[in-house]
Amino acid sequence: MLTVNVFVTNLSGERLWDVAKPMPPQVHIAVNINVLGFEGKSDVMVEAPFVFTVNFVPSIAQISIRGRAHINGESDEIKRILDESKQQKPPPLAIVQAVSNASMAEAILLSKTLNIPPPLPPLPAQPQPAKPPDSKYTT
Repeated sequence: MLTVNVFVTNLSGERLWDVAKPMPPQVHIAVNINVLGFEGKSDVMVEAPFVFTVNFVPSIAQISIRGRAHINGESDEIKRILDESKQQKPPPLAIVQAVSNASMAEAILLSKTLNIPPPLPPLPAQPQPAKPPDSKYTT
């Protein structure tokens, strides 16, 4: 069983859109997560530096979060992660999810401070319940 601890080492957020201008009606938000590699620290621990970025189109802001994930597990799991990394395979999903969750929380806080839209997927429109047809009875 892998345990992943995420440590943020750098937070950067910049609002590029003038605060006096209203926000555009449509904003495209692109989130990118890069795990930059794996460094074996011991038989049961590996470290993975990462970069998490959020870009907005039109350019209203940018957010960048850097840090390191410490992954602890059984020696065979750690060896497998290092071997797969050397073969250019994608990192295990548990590591990407842990980095994503921690970074997304920080990005949401930064977006609130900068008064910009948070990097969340849009909520689907709630379907309106169908109205039953009005029944009129005459006697």
